[in-house]
Amino acid sequence: MGHGRRQDEEADCTAALLLSGDTGKQEREERCDPWRRVWEESKKLWEIVGPAIFTRTVTYSLNVIMQAFAGHLGDLELASVSFACTVLAGFNYGLMLGMASALETLCGQAYGAKKYHMMGVYMQRSWIVLLVCAVLLTPMYFFAEDVLLLTGQPPELSAMAGQVSVWFIPLHFSLAFLFPLQRFLQCQRKNLVNAVAAAAALCIHLFISWLFVSKLQFGLVGVALTLGFSWWAITVMLFVYVTCGGCPETWHGFTVEAFAGLGEFVKLSAASGVMLCLENWYYRILILLTGNLKNAAVAVDALSICMNINGWEMMIPLAFFAGTGVRVANELGAGNGKGAKFAATVSSTTSLVIGLFFWVLIMGLHDKIALIFTTSAVVLDAVNKLSLLLAFTILLNSIQPVLSGVAVGSGWQSTVAYINIGCYYIIGIPMGILLGWLFHLGVLGIWAGMIGGTAVQTLILAVITVRCDWEKEAMIAMDKLSQVQ
Repeated sequence: MGHGRRQDEEADCTAALLLSGDTGKQEREERCDPWRRVWEESKKLWEIVGPAIFTRTVTYSLNVIMQAFAGHLGDLELASVSFACTVLAGFNYGLMLGMASALETLCGQAYGAKKYHMMGVYMQRSWIVLLVCAVLLTPMYFFAEDVLLLTGQPPELSAMAGQVSVWFIPLHFSLAFLFPLQRFLQCQRKNLVNAVAAAAALCIHLFISWLFVSKLQFGLVGVALTLGFSWWAITVMLFVYVTCGGCPETWHGFTVEAFAGLGEFVKLSAASGVMLCLENWYYRILILLTGNLKNAAVAVDALSICMNINGWEMMIPLAFFAGTGVRVANELGAGNGKGAKFAATVSSTTSLVIGLFFWVLIMGLHDKIALIFTTSAVVLDAVNKLSLLLAFTILLNSIQPVLSGVAVGSGWQSTVAYINIGCYYIIGIPMGILLGWLFHLGVLGIWAGMIGGTAVQTLILAVITVRCDWEKEAMIAMDKLSQVQ
């Protein structure tokens, strides 16, 4: 019997090898060498993820460096910059980042279907939509102090955060051009260009920060201006690369075609914006709620440090978010539903393993992780008490962005937006308020409740991904692309 089974297996593999074309190749890989499939998919994934991790870590480090300079000016200065950058500018950042992610669906599927000419058109449409959005959001920076006072923040903290917020406006407008450029390059696997531009901007940022803050003593104004200057530096470098011959297949110059079909583009951009900004805003609201606790300055400082550490590590799963979105979109655009499913599986598993590593690291360095930001004994102790929640947040966030990447690559943004509203804002935040204020657990309770909301959202996305009919999704993507001329 065993010999008969071996003969059957050999016959199966022989039959697979005799199949011709792409179908034969896919069948052979699936039935005869699953580990080779994992290796090949991992290479494709890391071709996107590797440079994306570097790029996102560097660009996030610009923010961390800015806050580190602010922290050495004083505890109140650190708290005010944290509010202005993490909460106010962060709200707009989340919305515009989400709207730009529509390009990951459209450009990713167009690249998979080899409709390269449409990628440049899509990017120009994204520039138009995001620029209009940036203009509409600008008043928030001028009325930041009033907004913070309405949310119950201390007057002194609100006043200083309001003053510094105005100086983040240059940064705000850079996002309207930078985000589409990054995604345009990412979808055609030119992430190395993004990485080089980010590295150059980091060098510029370090020099400008030293010059404005340490040498010229510009204070908080200098701190805020350095970040905008550095982000614009990245934007200009990428724009020059794209428009001066770096992407001959996908960039054919400016065209009025970008103004056609804006209605459908706005719908997908809005859905993407709502989906991702609800995720991006979620933990920023945690800082806002913490500002209403007793001894708010210390609580906000400690939580801001934890969120910065989480955000720094989050650049890795966010890179997997990008890689997963591109790989899933590429496979769906090419009509390969099984390939899209396999890409999602490999990416999720890899990101989870990395998350486990950082969970162990945070648990081992729980009492030392805040030293890079402050030497205040009170703040160091507060961060130490929050380290367990930080570790579990990092572990949970190692898988959640990847599943969101599957949604972006598949074009499920509208569905996920509703899921995020329910899990984050109907479950997570009320649970955090209940634990934090009614049960007097403070920031520990608020954070724990919000982790619960993230866990529910992650579980729902996992079920949707597992139960998805990927062949049907591939047919839908190909049908839409067939209508593009």
